[in-house]
Amino acid sequence: MRPLRELLDRNAHHFEKGGRFEKLAALYEATDTFLYSPGTVTRGGAHVRDAIDLKRMMITVVIALLPCTLMAMYNTGLQANLALDPARAADLVGWRHEILRLLGVSYSPDSIAACLAHGSLYFLPLYAVTMMAGGFWEVLFATVRRHDVNEGFLVTGLLFPLTLPPTTPLWQAALGISFGVVFAKEVYGGTGMNFLNPALVARAFLFFAYPAEISGDKVWVAMDRAQAVDGYSGATVLSHVRGLTAPFNSADFSWWNAFIGLEPGSMGETSAAACLIGAAILIISGVASWRTMAGVALGTAGMALAFNAVGSSTNHAFAVPFWWHMVAGGWALGTVFMATDPVTSPFSQRGKWIYGILTGALIVMVRVLNPAYPESTMLVILFMNIWAPLIDYFIVKANIQRRLRRSHAD
Repeated sequence: MRPLRELLDRNAHHFEKGGRFEKLAALYEATDTFLYSPGTVTRGGAHVRDAIDLKRMMITVVIALLPCTLMAMYNTGLQANLALDPARAADLVGWRHEILRLLGVSYSPDSIAACLAHGSLYFLPLYAVTMMAGGFWEVLFATVRRHDVNEGFLVTGLLFPLTLPPTTPLWQAALGISFGVVFAKEVYGGTGMNFLNPALVARAFLFFAYPAEISGDKVWVAMDRAQAVDGYSGATVLSHVRGLTAPFNSADFSWWNAFIGLEPGSMGETSAAACLIGAAILIISGVASWRTMAGVALGTAGMALAFNAVGSSTNHAFAVPFWWHMVAGGWALGTVFMATDPVTSPFSQRGKWIYGILTGALIVMVRVLNPAYPESTMLVILFMNIWAPLIDYFIVKANIQRRLRRSHAD
């Protein structure tokens, strides 16, 4: 790596003020600091130094997302292979099938490698397009403002494709992430200045602009219907949990399969187990708040138990246990990686509890009572993002009032 270090140092002056490529300084700095530690570091004793910075924090979140990413590719390939008619496999057309043939990969749902290979051909293009389109806007705004390129997009760029169905058109992914980066973050000043989660805003934009492709209330099959087994159909775990297809019956689905992530759904949200591994990484590293996650779980359990107690003869979703809500839809992905976003969630410790409990309760309430939206996690977290500053405001105000009363008493 020493030749690369020397190459960067040798050309650094071109990107400094007055250099030929001064306007591209942000791009050079992003490349240099991504590969190596910054050249200018604090050495004096007057500063508090920590082992973690924004870059390391974002890398930690990316590492925590790797289990979800692997399960996204595996389950996408698994569901596609299960839907295939083996007798027609040799006649399948399309660039994905040509690549699989060149690689000698079968369509066996029993092969982990075959499922990963097939699923990666759906996830990786969406991820690549997301990174290119979103990265373009990040670099453009950093160049115009003469700021450094922030590492926050590494997380946004990975989270966004994980929230999408595998059949999402690539141009929609580019359009969605562009909307999220520009209108949810950059117009407010960039990383740390946004009050809404950019990945969720991008997903919400596609949700309302192209509901037929991204609503999530129907089974997806990662291929053309004509290539699937005749009569292949069914319901997602979420639609079953909401009682849309039939009265709730836990025998219709395997809770364990839903927990592991072996049921249909948007790519990164099917595996609660993968999200749980990610949660452990974030909590141990101190990057995400366990209070927010615990609050969402408590709010979900409390509201679900309340609906269970009330009951309903016409709305079967009232009877759904809280442990089914936790493995359905985007609950786990939203709880671990989106509700805990340090920029868009409360800063105060008590505020995190309030924020989390309200988020969990509202997720269940919308799922049970509102038939208009098949998945409520995304919209509820965005709604609570708006309320997060107000929660902190009242927490801080209450602390000030309490201290004033204590000082007067003394």
